[in-house]
Amino acid sequence: MRSLEIQRSAQFIEEQVTAPPEGDLFETVGPPAPETLAVALVEGWRGEVCHVALTDNAGKFRRYKIVDPSFHNWPGLALAMRGQAISDFPICNKSFNLSYCGFDL
Repeated sequence: MRSLEIQRSAQFIEEQVTAPPEGDLFETVGPPAPETLAVALVEGWRGEVCHVALTDNAGKFRRYKIVDPSFHNWPGLALAMRGQAISDFPICNKSFNLSYCGFDL
């Protein structure tokens, strides 16, 4: 499966390089708008990564939060380990391949 994913990814990159989309590659972005909430979702290799920004009345960041996919997946590991011996944790943990620091974000 990983081999096929690498092949498809390489094919996609080749297509984009040979026939890039129209338009500018870079665009100047102005300052953040005041009193605004912005949410961005991107796909990471473990799943969805969410960035949330909240600005104050001067347009400066009031809050910024990143949610790593592991945040949602750690409870799944807890359910998978229910009733299992603690010695099985390293194998189960590696099969989920979760981020420790991402959970704390």
